[in-house]
Amino acid sequence: MRKLILGFYCSIDGKSADADNGIRDVMMGVDDPEQEKYFVDGLWEAGAFLMGRVTYEAMAGFWPTSDHPSAKAMNEIPKVVFSRTLESADDWPETRIASGDTAAEIAKLKAEPGKDLVAAGGTEFLRSLIKLGVVDEYRLWVLPAATGRGAALFPELDAPLNLRLVKSTAFPSGVLELIYAPAG
Repeated sequence: MRKLILGFYCSIDGKSADADNGIRDVMMGVDDPEQEKYFVDGLWEAGAFLMGRVTYEAMAGFWPTSDHPSAKAMNEIPKVVFSRTLESADDWPETRIASGDTAAEIAKLKAEPGKDLVAAGGTEFLRSLIKLGVVDEYRLWVLPAATGRGAALFPELDAPLNLRLVKSTAFPSGVLELIYAPAG
């Protein structure tokens, strides 16, 4: 059974790398070859990237023509877009659309053979996965900046979500990768 790994870049105060709060600029401005290599090597471990429609539309307009070190992996690894309105995903190679019930679609993907699944984008989409309880691992990339504004990853929960730290990695730039799994 494949795991669903949630990947999320955030500020040190827990805000997402949305376009409106400056954290995306911090993320894109990090100059850390060690962290970049580690991140790209990790991308190749994904069996598929999962995302919502808004993230798909933004990434499909960027990755196919990018020379960024992550571009080859982003373009070659299969992608699944969760959308009930998107009619075509032809703008980005190796992309298909999942339009059914999200929990059922995730269960089918987890049951397929292959490498783990990585949910890679869209704060709203990632929050929906958390609420559904389908996340097996959280990979938080904490950037060395605070914003004071923006979306937090975790939605209002009915009960605390207890996590245990599996691994932490610090990079010369101050970026931290924190990997958590649900406790118990």
